[in-house]
Order: sequence, then C-alpha cells, then structure tokens
Amino acid sequence: MPINPEVYLKRNLFHEGLAMVATRDGFGEGLVLAGEMEPNLVVLCADLTESTRTQAFKEKFPERFIQLGVSEQSLAAIAAGLALAGKIPFITSYACFSPGRNWEQIRTTACLQKVNVKIAGAHAGVTVGPDGATHQMTEDLALMRVLPNMTVLVPCDSVETSKVVLAAVKHPGPVYLRFGREKTPVFTTAKTPFQIGRASVFNNGADLLIVAIGPLLHEALIASERLLEKGIKASVLNAVSLKPFDEEGFLALAKNCGAVVTVEEAQAVGGLGGLVAELLGQYAPMPLERVGLGDVFGQSGTPRELLEFYKLTAPHIARAGERAVKRKLLAKKLK
Repeated sequence: MPINPEVYLKRNLFHEGLAMVATRDGFGEGLVLAGEMEPNLVVLCADLTESTRTQAFKEKFPERFIQLGVSEQSLAAIAAGLALAGKIPFITSYACFSPGRNWEQIRTTACLQKVNVKIAGAHAGVTVGPDGATHQMTEDLALMRVLPNMTVLVPCDSVETSKVVLAAVKHPGPVYLRFGREKTPVFTTAKTPFQIGRASVFNNGADLLIVAIGPLLHEALIASERLLEKGIKASVLNAVSLKPFDEEGFLALAKNCGAVVTVEEAQAVGGLGGLVAELLGQYAPMPLERVGLGDVFGQSGTPRELLEFYKLTAPHIARAGERAVKRKLLAKKLK
C-alpha cells in the first residue's frame, strides 16, 4: 500500500485556493478520453445528458451515443445486450434512478451474467442539495456492494474520477461509479496513485485510522490536521475502491493504529462503515466510529448546510476520532 509523498497531493491542501470542480465533470472528461482509446465504448443516457456530463461524448461520438429517455430499466437491460455483443456500455443517470430504479435489471442482466456494463450514478449523496430526499441517493453503496460480480468505485475529486472511468473501461464485468453534482476541492494530481482493489494512504499516523471515500476524503484530511493540533496522529486512507476492498492493507493499518473512523456521504449501514465493521468484527475488534447518514433520509438545503446538519464535515470527523482514541485508551487501562 503506497504512502503518498507530498508531491501526490496539492501543496495547499488545507488552505484556500484549491480549484473547485464537480466529480461529474471529471466523469465527462474521462468518458471522452476513454472513447478516443476504446472504439467499442458506447454511452446510453436516460434523458439527463447535460446533468450527467455525457454531452461532450455525444457531440464527439454521436454514432456511439444512445438516448433512451426516461426508461432506466430499459437502460440496464439494453446495455447488457450490447455488452453481450462485444460493446462496453456506460449507462448514465442520477443515482436515485440508476441503480435506484433499475437495481433488479442490473442484478439480473448485468451481474448474474457478469457482463461488461458500467453504471454511472450521478448526483449521489446529500450534496444534491435543494432537490431533497427523493434525489439524494444515500443507499446506493449498500445496494451495489452486496451484488455478486459488481465492482464499486467512489472517486474523491474530479481528477481521480477521470482515472476511475479509464480504469473501469479496462476492468472486466459490471462496475458502479459514483459521483456528485456539487463542486468540490481538487486535491489530487495526475501522479496520485489509483488502482482498482488498492487503497492509498494520504496521511500517516499511528494513533488513529480514518478511512474515507468520495469527496469527503478532503474533509477527513482537514480533520487529521485538527487532530494533530490535539496530539493525535491519524492515518488517512482513500478507500476509492469500495469493492474489491483492500482488506489486507486496511487491516494492517487498523491493527497498527488500534482505532478507526469511517467517513462517507452515504448510509453508514451497508456502505463503507458497514464493510469496515464487518472486517473489524471478524479479524480485529477495536473501537470504531462511523461518520455517515444514520438511518435517515436527506432533506432540502444547501450542500454545505446539509453536510453540517448530518455531521459530515471536518470538525465532526475530528470529534469522532477523539471518541475512538478515548475508547482505545480506556480499553488499554481496563486490561
């Protein structure tokens, strides 16, 4: 598991001045690059071409773009047929509709047959903002992680999102890519490592392990700086590859630190928090704090208001870290 030297991240990571770009924009850019390299790549959309950032692909490769309208179940089934015919189809919609509305078709036509369908879930998480609970998909990580043969990737910024798209094209079988609408900090670079099935350490400390996924990784890194001011040295792990998960690397770090915090803009039950709880329960019981949504739906508000309301920002992550370390120290005293 690589520990990234500073060159792999933006040097002003914890200061103002970082570019703010939505991960959906990185998806659109990556899709065009992938289309240039892979002639069998085709894109299917369910009436959300601009929102999912597939417009650029449509303009450059009109003969490889299929607009199906509001028909997400057909989106999955037709894509599976195209994959069986040798194409590499990306199906694109809001995550609340795909996989939210067509999960059964994805399960039966893509996963059961292990065909080469790539599912792009846009506008995921509460940072969809004013659209409210119906469009704030927070259950998708749990839904997709449980599917046999499914790969699940959740990039942290627009740069990593483009890398994820290119990797998904080459990766056999169904892949779920999750990204958002809100502009978020761009803090990785072209040199930042990414590999399906591997996690990367973005900060190194022996007191606590923070495992984060998606754009909230940036909040986790800021939280690690807050914790350092209080004498707590935290490792921060980028778990972009939720499935397959880097179990060996994670467990080695967790055992070294003795306490873990998970961070995700999704339901903590079944998502990253659920996965980590399963691994720790089976192989290395230790204090765990999960930062994520707790059995609740979203609501309307600005993206930042909602992140604060659901306690998904750096101060809350830092407090979760303090609680985990306190529990670890108490357990040591009681032995």
